[in-house]
Amino acid sequence: MTEETIGAAIDDRPAVAWIDGAPVVFEEAVAQAERLIRASSLPVFAHLGADVEGAREAVLLAEFVGGVLDHAASTALLRDLDPIRETGGMLTTPLEAAVRADVVLLVGAVAAPDWVSRPARPYDADIPRRTLRLGEGAALLSRLAALRARVKRRPVASAPAGLEEQAETLRDARFGVAIWDAAELEALAVEAIHGLVRDLNETTRFSTASAPARDNGVGVQTVCGWMTGFPLRTGFGRGQPEHDPWRHDSRRLIASGEADCVIWVSTFEGGAAPSQAVDIALCAAGAQIDARVRFAVARPGLDCDTILHDNAAGALVARKAAAASSAPTAAATLAAIRARLETPPC
Repeated sequence: MTEETIGAAIDDRPAVAWIDGAPVVFEEAVAQAERLIRASSLPVFAHLGADVEGAREAVLLAEFVGGVLDHAASTALLRDLDPIRETGGMLTTPLEAAVRADVVLLVGAVAAPDWVSRPARPYDADIPRRTLRLGEGAALLSRLAALRARVKRRPVASAPAGLEEQAETLRDARFGVAIWDAAELEALAVEAIHGLVRDLNETTRFSTASAPARDNGVGVQTVCGWMTGFPLRTGFGRGQPEHDPWRHDSRRLIASGEADCVIWVSTFEGGAAPSQAVDIALCAAGAQIDARVRFAVARPGLDCDTILHDNAAGALVARKAAAASSAPTAAATLAAIRARLETPPC
């Protein structure tokens, strides 16, 4: 292969980095990202749709520059976490629920999992699975309160239709599971579900399995927890990790102008774009994101090997790439930016 052919082959490679919309070599984009972050007083890592290694590098970089970490699903994740932090909870995995749950309580508009239509085997015997649905809207919280009262056989001033039958079905469960989506319920409703499940466990076996957060939300939350001791919406502005769901809400920080450098990380297929231009974006190739510096990074599990939270298993699971590509990973990109930041400017 001649020198001209080699040069042409290099020029034909798909671009992986851009500055102000113009394609540049990866190292030049890394250098510009480093300059933007170095000049920032409050860098914010937003959306954070990344695999475990990408999340780990985001935490390390945020710690080094005094930044803030927030995920697109943080509101739902914290809504699920708060009752467990306050009073504890009974948790199960979707795989366990699929095998053993003979009663499924669907709260709100959450979609019924595929396994709901199959029979249950709570004690190694096939039995029909019964499914209850508590409605949506403003009446949901009062319905949960009334149901909890009747499960404990306490009087209710005005019992909604079908309440008694639902309470009896829940009390008769051999292995019941409550399922909801915290993204569409208010915090008090999530708390009420946990209270109902605690009451049911006085006489039977009942557990919970909240709908999974998008974009590896639980995986990113797990990484943040083991590296900082706190869940998401944690910042390092005062030299140590501090968790504050209001102060470190990326949407509020961006809207108020407090965030002067937004690093948008959205690496999954069909990842979301920010509502306004950002400073630095790490996204899948082809994503339409307006950013001063943009990197096209590998999609976890598709373009590169990865570790993600598996929603069915309820654990972190390694996955091989479906079709490995040469695109840099989010982890490698963030690590390259951190390496430049760790080198004092000339």
